[in-house]
Amino acid sequence: MANELSNLHPVPGERKTRMRVGRGEGSGKGKTAGKGTKGAQARAGYHNKMGFEGGQMPLHRRLPKKGFTNIFATDFETVNVERLGSLAAGSVVTPESLKEAGIISRVGKDGVKILGRGELGVALHVRVSKLSESAAAKITAAGGTVDGPVPG
Repeated sequence: MANELSNLHPVPGERKTRMRVGRGEGSGKGKTAGKGTKGAQARAGYHNKMGFEGGQMPLHRRLPKKGFTNIFATDFETVNVERLGSLAAGSVVTPESLKEAGIISRVGKDGVKILGRGELGVALHVRVSKLSESAAAKITAAGGTVDGPVPG
């Protein structure tokens, strides 16, 4: 007999027949059908809520509350001047260009702030939301320009 799709069958013992519950006492899973006696889990439509611990106080309610989120907090993505040295001379530095260059991974809710750590050897045109006075001084000392907000 040739090996054909019509002749294929599983190897004996490979497949296990499913248990047919609630089909008489002789089946071994009759009467309560393996659900025990009474209780929510024995009822139709039972659904276990996430975090439910059987009536015990759930973990998320046993642990103390801690901290809060200040909805008025500023959210700047910070970049030091030394990181800008990898950019081409004369290029325009914007939050979008910094993200494309891989210097920052995200733009903050309030934009990007440039800080003054390190040295800068290339002239850049910087247009960001905020920058420190030392960063502005280093950018202009390197021959670059700062457009936008007053440093502070």
